[in-house]
Amino acid sequence: MKQKKSIDKPLCNCGIFGAFNDSSAASTAYLGLHALQHRGQEAAGIVSVEWDVNKKKYQFHIKKDFGLVTEVFRDESIFFNILKGDSAIGHNRYSTKGSSKRTQNIQPFFVHYHKGNLALAHNGNLTNTKTLRDRLEKEGTIFQTTTDSEIILHLIAKSKKEDLISQIIDALNQVKGAYSLVMLTEGKLLGIRDPHGVRPLALAKLENSYYIASETCAFDIIGAEYIRDIEPGEIVVIDDETVKTGEIKSYRLKEEVEQYHHCIFEYIYFSRPDSFIFGESVDKVRRKLGKSLAEEKPVYHVGDEKIMVMSVPDSSNTAAIGYADRSKKMGINTKLEIGLIRNHYVGRTFINPEKNGREMAVRRKFNIVRGVIKDRKVVVIDDSIVRGTTSKKLLKLIKEAGPKEIHFRVSSPPIISPCYYGMDFPSKEELIAVKCDEDVEKIREYLDVDSLEYLSVEKLLESVPKGGKIGYCTACFTGKYPIPFDNYDNKEETEN
Repeated sequence: MKQKKSIDKPLCNCGIFGAFNDSSAASTAYLGLHALQHRGQEAAGIVSVEWDVNKKKYQFHIKKDFGLVTEVFRDESIFFNILKGDSAIGHNRYSTKGSSKRTQNIQPFFVHYHKGNLALAHNGNLTNTKTLRDRLEKEGTIFQTTTDSEIILHLIAKSKKEDLISQIIDALNQVKGAYSLVMLTEGKLLGIRDPHGVRPLALAKLENSYYIASETCAFDIIGAEYIRDIEPGEIVVIDDETVKTGEIKSYRLKEEVEQYHHCIFEYIYFSRPDSFIFGESVDKVRRKLGKSLAEEKPVYHVGDEKIMVMSVPDSSNTAAIGYADRSKKMGINTKLEIGLIRNHYVGRTFINPEKNGREMAVRRKFNIVRGVIKDRKVVVIDDSIVRGTTSKKLLKLIKEAGPKEIHFRVSSPPIISPCYYGMDFPSKEELIAVKCDEDVEKIREYLDVDSLEYLSVEKLLESVPKGGKIGYCTACFTGKYPIPFDNYDNKEETEN
């Protein structure tokens, strides 16, 4: 049941959600994961915890499997008969490394060790996995999964510190890389971000209930109020005392950085436009990216012709709005149109015919609106190009409608390097920008369009929020990695 990899888009890491002091915690986690489904579609899981009055102890319950959230939790009785309790964490999984076919790799993970019970859900990738795993195996640790997330659990279990929070801090001070975590213990919900703040994580409240999620869109669906982001390098602890007093306990990891390195691709593509991440509206940033693209790489009209701007739905819709709006203000005769209709019900298990499989995949996903394309000068806005294969097929499909010209504009720079922090890019050699020697003209010839332009790295950085310690990881565009990483040659070594 492995998710079919996207041909020409980077795929995301995972979505995580936590609920505390909610009488319907597991059901709420289900709704939160449903809102975060775009972050991972291979598998889903929820762990809940309840206080057993008769046994005088906490009982943990778990349900996870391959498939979408709606598939894994199709039977509503799961929430009444299995996932009992007033606290829960959930995970949508997209594997960035290793096997996606092993049921053991589906999160959240739940373990029992000498200090009690602990459940964990992780978004991101550790970058010193090989070093830590080799060390732990030499010390006699037996791994049940191929995920880097399991390493965190083993480090916690092996810590010599006395209390659980100190053990968690001790463990995380040993790991490097990108991690946003939700943890569920006996009477506590924890939210944690790595010191660089690569992946987003936010905190919300509804009456006396508290929630943690990868994106704020997960709060909207349950009516919770966004409080703030969990800060890079921060451990937030929510417990019964928090419910009584409103005080959220906060701890810091040892590592401190001069500048954060938020994943800039969260703004470009990953996050939903209705979310706030890294303290800013995704919709607002994407509109700015589109405006910056129009300023830097405009397409001008000739005479009284009208420029028709269209997006590659859905992730490019907002950038296209910004591009068209700024073009108008620059005096260009521009009109925003819907030229492509996306089929949202394609499904994940369709087997393409061997002949023209990729072209059929594009035709199943998109349909052209011929009336707004024929005999027009068309500007197609997309957020990124990875391999270029799908873009080529899509542009060929648009050509069938008979446009006068096709101008392709991309609201991010050329991707020239793989990601080690939680995005799934192909190998460097498969990237279209690398295959074409980072020559935009060669890429244009391959795509067979009248013009092709990307947003520059400089303009991209001008378009995102700034101030204080805010900074961004742009390694996929620049090859400059802010966090060191060990050997990733073996793709079966780690994942989450």
